[in-house]
Parts: sequence; C-alpha cells; structure tokens
Amino acid sequence: MATATLRFYEELNDFLPRAIRKQDMPVEFREPAPVRHLIELCGIPHTEVEIVLLNGLSVDLEQQVRDGDRVSVYPVFESLDITPLLRLRDYPLRSMLFVADAHLGKLAGYLRMLGFDTLYRNDWQDSDLVRISSEQHRILLSRDRALLMCSGITHGCYIRATRPRKQLSDLVGRLDLCGQSAPFTRCMECNGELKHLAASDLSQDLPVHVRKSNSRFLCCADCGKTYWEGSHYRVMAHWIAELCPKDEGPL
Repeated sequence: MATATLRFYEELNDFLPRAIRKQDMPVEFREPAPVRHLIELCGIPHTEVEIVLLNGLSVDLEQQVRDGDRVSVYPVFESLDITPLLRLRDYPLRSMLFVADAHLGKLAGYLRMLGFDTLYRNDWQDSDLVRISSEQHRILLSRDRALLMCSGITHGCYIRATRPRKQLSDLVGRLDLCGQSAPFTRCMECNGELKHLAASDLSQDLPVHVRKSNSRFLCCADCGKTYWEGSHYRVMAHWIAELCPKDEGPL
C-alpha cells in the first residue's frame, strides 16, 4: 500500500473527526489513484473543493497520486487570491442557479424569495438531481455527502445546518449572495418569474380588504399566484434586510 499526506484547510475540516482536524493526515491507498479518490476516502465531497496542490503544484481532481506525495486541499469560495492557480472546473460556480434535494424544500422557497432560480421537487431521485445539476450547471444543495460525491456533480454545496433559516443565512454568507439577490422577483411556490399585475386584472377571488389596502400586486407568470405587500411580505422584507443590510427588498 502507498501512503500520501493530506492536509485540509478551513471549513473542510468540519467533515473530519475532531481529533484529526487541521493537521497532516497519512492516507493509505493503492497507487496510482486520482486525488478525488483520496479526498473522498476522508469523507469530503469533491464539490466542496476548489484548489488542490500536489507537492506544491496546482492540479485537477483526476491527477494521479503516488506514494510519498503531499496533497493540500482548499475549500470552494475560500477568501484567498487564487487567480494564478488552476481551478478544478472549466467554468465558475458563481452562476447562481440551484437545485435542492428532497429535504431542503423550505430552503428552496427562501432562495426563491431572494430571487434565485431554484428547482425543487420532493419526488426527485438522486439520479434526477445529478442529471439536472450536470445538464443545467446548477449548484446542487444537499445534506447528503454521498450524493455530492457522485462523479457527475461539479457544482454542489453541502448544507450543514438543520434549520432552514440558518441554512439560508449560511448559504448567503458562503456564496456571497447579497450582491446578486433580487428579492420578490420569483414565485416561492413554483419558481416562476413575477410580473406586475394591473388592478383591472386582479382575480375576483381576491378579498375586498386586500384590494382596498394595497396598490401594487405581482403575479407568477407560471402558476398564477398573486402576491401583495401584506404582513407576511413585511416580515420577509425585515428578514432580508437583516441578511443583506443594503437590500431594501421592494416589490
């Protein structure tokens, strides 16, 4: 058996047992083996990795590792100037299209609230999620490490928190979403785009008090759901202002 020395940096250590975090780790393997294999032997999805240095040189995930090699692994979106280094993907991860797995329905709705195109269905299988992420270049959001280790996934984020609001807060911070958000431009129910609705086009089923107390309405172009600036809107707008202090979040 061959042995390589791996060192993981910053939040990648969250995937490791406390006793071996932030230190050199000897990893045994049958050589030659791609660096992807060694990283995932340690329980870390390759989607969490942005930069790999093999003996000090930047390499991709398929680079073969040999006995005695040293591998340094850095996380996606690490706050470092990595421009001169080779990234692991042919295109950036920051085209913010998302697909969420079956356990993240509320997070999907919250991302839509911020205006991000986020696909979600609770009956999709893992194979569906992998295909959608790969074909549409969407960032796969999941709490399933094994799913994020699928070779077809290049865009993915492991969601650490269990509470949906904390999940959104963490994701906004990690991916620096505030600058790209467009609150209240997308339907929270179906992901369709919202358009302004004239008073003359309002549904007759809309309560009279809603018609009288609001002057602006939005309608989903796909499912037809109507939105207005009610109490629920004000609660969400306040939350968005806390997440992204410079975003006013107007309709």
